[in-house]
Amino acid sequence: MCYNGCCKSLREVIRLEASEIARAAVEAAAEKQATDIVLLDVRDICGFADYFVLSSAESGRQINAVTEEIEEALKKEGARPVHREGAAVSGWVLLDYGDVIVHTFAPFEREFYNLEDYWSAARTLVRIQ
Repeated sequence: MCYNGCCKSLREVIRLEASEIARAAVEAAAEKQATDIVLLDVRDICGFADYFVLSSAESGRQINAVTEEIEEALKKEGARPVHREGAAVSGWVLLDYGDVIVHTFAPFEREFYNLEDYWSAARTLVRIQ
């Protein structure tokens, strides 16, 4: 590491675009067999994020597997969540990557919160059933 200021930090060198983070999260969720994966572009309608990634998992164990896979895949790319909320036992986990918010739901909670309808003005970029 350079201490005289001439070199950029690793975080500055490996800065993923929000769209790259979102797509990597979609791929990681699919890798762990999450269902109904949706990537929403909310840039024109939301002030706190650019993209939402929504997915469903059938059990608490699968919710953990999906969120861990997303975190590991993005960590390899140099991205770490700013905040994590929820727990698999509650049926919902949120990973906040700043401009990208990743939600993993159990089916009941996905239907209850109904984020696709709430953010219906967003553009759907990816939908994997």
